[in-house]
Amino acid sequence: MAATATAEPTEAEEPPAPAAQASTASALYPPMPSSGWRGWAGPIAVAALGGVLRFTELGRPNAFAFDEVYYAKDALALLRFGYEQQFVEDANDLILASDGNWRTIDVFGPDASFVVHPPFGKWVIAAGEWMFGVTPFGWRFSVAVLGTLAVLLIARIVRRLTRSDLLGVVAGLLLAIDGMHLVMSRTAVLDMVLSFMVLVAFGLLIWDRDMVRRRFAGRIPLAPSEWGPALGPRPLRWAAGIALGLACAVKWSGLWYLAAFGIMTVVWDVGLRRSLGVARPWTATILRSGPIAFVAMVGSAAVAYLLTWSGWLLTAGGWGRDWADSQPESPIPAALRSLWHYHAEAWNFHVGLQSDHSYESSPLSWLFQTRPTSFYWNSVEQGVNGCDANTCASAVAALGNPVIWWIGVAALLYQLWRWAARRDWRSGAVLVGVAAGWLPWMLYLDRTIFTFYSVVFVPFTVMALTLTIGSILGPADAPPERRRWGAIGAGAIVLLAVVAAWWFYPVWTAEQIPYDLWRLRMWMPTWV
Repeated sequence: MAATATAEPTEAEEPPAPAAQASTASALYPPMPSSGWRGWAGPIAVAALGGVLRFTELGRPNAFAFDEVYYAKDALALLRFGYEQQFVEDANDLILASDGNWRTIDVFGPDASFVVHPPFGKWVIAAGEWMFGVTPFGWRFSVAVLGTLAVLLIARIVRRLTRSDLLGVVAGLLLAIDGMHLVMSRTAVLDMVLSFMVLVAFGLLIWDRDMVRRRFAGRIPLAPSEWGPALGPRPLRWAAGIALGLACAVKWSGLWYLAAFGIMTVVWDVGLRRSLGVARPWTATILRSGPIAFVAMVGSAAVAYLLTWSGWLLTAGGWGRDWADSQPESPIPAALRSLWHYHAEAWNFHVGLQSDHSYESSPLSWLFQTRPTSFYWNSVEQGVNGCDANTCASAVAALGNPVIWWIGVAALLYQLWRWAARRDWRSGAVLVGVAAGWLPWMLYLDRTIFTFYSVVFVPFTVMALTLTIGSILGPADAPPERRRWGAIGAGAIVLLAVVAAWWFYPVWTAEQIPYDLWRLRMWMPTWV
């Protein structure tokens, strides 16, 4: 989308024609496809569909699913103490048998608990427990809200990326019916909170990119210069930094997105300055925008991150809270030194985690979804709980929609080509989102990790697939025959994804089905 700025006319030169100026301005800031309610109707509709899929029977299974056994109880402890606390051995049974009142449930041990993830994701889960009680519905509620809002967000983001209302709706629909995103939206674990905050940050940076270019689209042409004009205030970049700080306050893997998105937005500034005719765009950006961008992104992220530890900092009983009291005097406040010690201990745990797990998977396999994580499994015999087959099964498998993921692999390769050969900045942005959530795990192939960590880059995989569908569909001014076949190809992909979602929905949501039907849905032996 870069365009070359036109120089100020000399006596021997004619000023640029109005049509040329309009073309340059349009290239800098292409107009949006619609305005008002027309740009919101489709995204809201697919978000409503996503909400129905995520909230229907949200309390099923009526049990702790996978790591809910940790995070739902940690969220309860945050409500009661402001920090995580140890639990008695039969805490799970006591909670499920209780009335769900977080103020009266007594399942705590005498000591604080050492946990290795920051508190923000658990505070999100705690909000649902505060509103609806310490029940499966209560501890899943807030995560389901974020999963639903993510559908709305991606529809609006892709609409802005592509300047197409239709492709925005397609992206929202694909995210709504992806199994990985759906399961993680219906389970009280941290990864959906992380995925949501990363998506928020990405959307804010895309918006920021547009707003800065819009300022200059009406001022083309500009006189060429060595440094170029100041780009003006960037409140959306600060907001993105806050979102990324909250992502880091869910899991430290958010740091990769802070670094990747920070570099990405600075590179965009280089491209803008080059479009405006700046002679030294890299030097001008690094010296003029770089320091401010660093403060906006990293500084705001650090403040947001620290604030999420308020419960631990402002109380006295958290694990390691008084560690600094036994250390030599220092001008740094004792609470901050104790917090640093806590982080060092958590880091040592993370890098040394190598315990075997039956559902661990290599990140090399994530894009192909060959080893999904089983979050819940139960089987009953005929006549029990309404089972009318010899055996019935209910399961929650954190398995992506195969159509979205398997065609998505080809879409990612195509977007890589578009970025390398066509210099399409949109392809590059989407690839950054995938790379920051996937490639860092290649450094920890010996660590115990799971396929569901990939939920953080599910939205970017969906974006890559949607951009590819847009290419299949073809430009609006293409010949009718080209558009017809393009519509058939694009529609076929979406239809196959919908059919796959219908087929796999029972094993994403713990719906009780005959065991034979469950087996039919296990397409690979590694899915069992």
